[in-house]
Amino acid sequence: MEYGSAQGMYARLESERHTILERARDASRLTIPTLVVDEGHTATNRLPTPYQSVGARGVNNMASALLLSLLPPNTPFFRLVIDQAAMNEIEGEANGAEIRTQFDMSLAKIERSVAQEIETRAYRVSVFEALRQLIVAGNVLIHLTDEGSMRVIPLTRYVVKRDAMGNLKTVIVKETMSIESLPEDAQAIVASQGDPMNSQSVDLYTCLKAIPGGGFFIHQEVAGTLVPDSVGQVNEEDNPFIVLRMNRVDGEDYGRGYVEQYIGDLKSLEGLMQSIVEGSAAAAKVLFLVAPNGTTRIRKLAEAPNGGIVEGSANDVSVLQLNKQADFATAYQVVSTLQDRLSYAFLLTDNAIRNAERVTAAEVRLVTQSIERQLGGIYSVLSQEFQLPLVNKIMTIMARSKRLPKLPNDLVHPAIVTGVEALGRGNDLNKMDEFLLGVGQLLGPEVLGQYVNLREYMDRRATALGIDSDGLIKSEEQMQQEQQQAQQQAQMQSAMMAMGPAMAQAGMSPPQM
Repeated sequence: MEYGSAQGMYARLESERHTILERARDASRLTIPTLVVDEGHTATNRLPTPYQSVGARGVNNMASALLLSLLPPNTPFFRLVIDQAAMNEIEGEANGAEIRTQFDMSLAKIERSVAQEIETRAYRVSVFEALRQLIVAGNVLIHLTDEGSMRVIPLTRYVVKRDAMGNLKTVIVKETMSIESLPEDAQAIVASQGDPMNSQSVDLYTCLKAIPGGGFFIHQEVAGTLVPDSVGQVNEEDNPFIVLRMNRVDGEDYGRGYVEQYIGDLKSLEGLMQSIVEGSAAAAKVLFLVAPNGTTRIRKLAEAPNGGIVEGSANDVSVLQLNKQADFATAYQVVSTLQDRLSYAFLLTDNAIRNAERVTAAEVRLVTQSIERQLGGIYSVLSQEFQLPLVNKIMTIMARSKRLPKLPNDLVHPAIVTGVEALGRGNDLNKMDEFLLGVGQLLGPEVLGQYVNLREYMDRRATALGIDSDGLIKSEEQMQQEQQQAQQQAQMQSAMMAMGPAMAQAGMSPPQM
């Protein structure tokens, strides 16, 4: 394998990333300036301060909403599904139902183990930072090591090349590291190039190239020299890098940020807020004007205490005023409109719901559902490019450390149950509830109980809510047994009531139940 120069390839791909990076910096300046900084920025440099906080609030709120949807707490966001052909063979056996139940219980244990691994590793902290980078810059790189640790690499430190179908071809990460933090073989290479004390840091390049048959070649370079111990080959499951995009664009190597779609409103809001703040500061300044030819003395007026008496004329003194109330009112109305639009776009429901005395719960629910449906396209991309690779990588790491059994990929595969899938189940649930409510109101509860299978409705409702209904809803056998017991008790009571007069005439007391 001819690896070539990762440093030279990074320089060529860096020029193609320039436009994407500049758009990301523009979006960061209007939202959270610390996410995508300018080139050459250090900890001692000052960052711009926006005049409005709607952008920052929107990014943090949307990142939190995505985090709770992609990695819900205490609930696995995926299910291990058995191939349908294998399932048909299992069900065709004599004890197929019992075998399938055992399979489901075993797979459920694996799902809970993976969910517990996510909780133990505290992946949500890194994922939240990655989601903020996605919303603002549209691109982010997640590095998941073989030990299970996760770190987030922003767009300023890596380049990507994709094919026409959007599949990864090349990923190069550039890290500026201190010489002491390099591996020993890399330190030896730097030392052979000259005195290592001449520079305090060095650039380390990690290159990942796709293999035509599948998998990736990976190697590292430092000081223009290949690091021998870093050369290797990985498959899809062992790929340590997860390259994420917010909005996919066919034919482009990078994605587009969510903030970029509303950059016009953010720029307008930023300009108007700056004008209002600066104009309000000028209007708040109080200046007294004294006529130069008047009888009022400026010194006496300035030195007079509050409530003091001085000689002068009121016509000689005036207060400087801007008289811009009408202009400020127009600007404030436009600002309110822009804030409402941005609040709706960034899922800030406080401003999306109308301000009125009577706002029904149904109206609030409809607004919330409408806002959540905006994330359908984002869920589609992240479920395939983030959730599935994350599950496969975690399961591979746990299987390698003997904490999970090795599952056959051709028979068992993970299926995402959050995001778009959850939105679809939520829509089905709303439609079922509206249907039953309408039938009950029009025809009455008697007709509803006569024509609607309530057991099937409860099963579908539990499925839509993502609840395991096994053991929760009574089976048909249990219902029949309870009905038979109730009928037997009723027959016994009727028989005793019929025997009561005869026993009374015979002087006998009825038996106690």
